[in-house]
Amino acid sequence: MTQLVVMEGDGIGPEISAATIAVLNAADRRFGLGLSFTSASIGFTTLRNEGTTFPMAALDAAKAADGVILGPVSHNDYPPVAEGGLNPSGEMRKRLDLFANIRPALTRGGFPARCGVPVDLVIVRENTEGFYADRSMFVGPGEFMPTPDLALAVRKITRAGSTRIAEAAFALAMRRRKKITAVHKANVLRVSDGLFLECVRAVAPRFPAVEYKEQIIDAMTALLVRDASVFDVVVTTNMYGDILSDLASEIAGSLGLAASLNAGADHAVAQAQHGSAPDLAGKDLANPASLIGSAAMLLAWIGERKNAGRLVEAADAIEAALERTIATPAWRTRDLGGPLGTKAFGERVAATLGKP
Repeated sequence: MTQLVVMEGDGIGPEISAATIAVLNAADRRFGLGLSFTSASIGFTTLRNEGTTFPMAALDAAKAADGVILGPVSHNDYPPVAEGGLNPSGEMRKRLDLFANIRPALTRGGFPARCGVPVDLVIVRENTEGFYADRSMFVGPGEFMPTPDLALAVRKITRAGSTRIAEAAFALAMRRRKKITAVHKANVLRVSDGLFLECVRAVAPRFPAVEYKEQIIDAMTALLVRDASVFDVVVTTNMYGDILSDLASEIAGSLGLAASLNAGADHAVAQAQHGSAPDLAGKDLANPASLIGSAAMLLAWIGERKNAGRLVEAADAIEAALERTIATPAWRTRDLGGPLGTKAFGERVAATLGKP
């Protein structure tokens, strides 16, 4: 039995979550996975009912489950934290120690890359440190204003955090094309990015089969636009990884197709790269491909931890079904130039998955 907790989130979250569950149920029927789904409410629903966007019951459910499927949340529209406006994604990253954000950028068959040739790379982003204000301090935010005219921000880089994200990236590269690019700005941030690079360089000799290179962040953006196909696994700090992953995914074809997994040693959360798009909510217009792909990544992660080959096989089958569906213009969603809505796209992926 594999227990998954579903947190639908805000905006288009309930719609793309339902489409994702339809695909997972099809995978369960085909591969006999023994999937069990429970729901945990978050976001504006619990803010109205319980005074918080992330109640303790949701965290407890996440801790107890084998994995979490998290729909997009409208955290930018939440009230201050003191008034219950917690970011569910950020809270789980901290409380479940989800230190690795794995974001593939993959060109789908029949849907061309925006720039150049097809892309197949993965951004491995450190997820718990960096410049982000909710991840750099033990108490209080990491940015503050000593005077009305002065704003300061704190960046946190640790040896432990840098080392473990490097280890995760090199381990992933060993399963792919055996190439790593570390992205940094150590020419300016000599201390913090210097420590990050020191840690990555220390890990590299333990993986002699992996080709290791380094790129400065501003040059990396230009190189991705020029030819992203030359990159395999990219490892970097939090903010750089957040920006680069959106860029790489759009270059590969569309941010709407971009999957994402937040993973730690004991827990993992599948989460679409895109936001909650409240203007599309309830209109059956949203593309669920990103969350479906993220759920496939979650199954693979659970399967590898449990040594459960069927889960890994099911993850591969979902990926193949997504590929076949997106490659057929008549089966695409409207944002990709096709005619299908959210529900119909999920049903099409599920039907394709059901055919061995």
